[in-house]
Amino acid sequence: MTGVLNIVVIVLLAATVVVLALGLFSMLKGGAFNARYGNRLMRLRVAVQGLAVVLMAVAVLLLAYKHFGAD
Repeated sequence: MTGVLNIVVIVLLAATVVVLALGLFSMLKGGAFNARYGNRLMRLRVAVQGLAVVLMAVAVLLLAYKHFGAD
């Protein structure tokens, strides 16, 4: 289970980098695209990054549960 979770976290982290790069490029370029999508891209980045952090916490909890066991 944690193997799949690790892959999902890595994909989400890569998606965060891509969305961040798009948002930064949009801000640097300016214009109509930035006016329309700049804020949406940054909010999407926060959402994807938050999901990645939550899934990393779940992975840590699963590893701790697996290591210490349920008595």
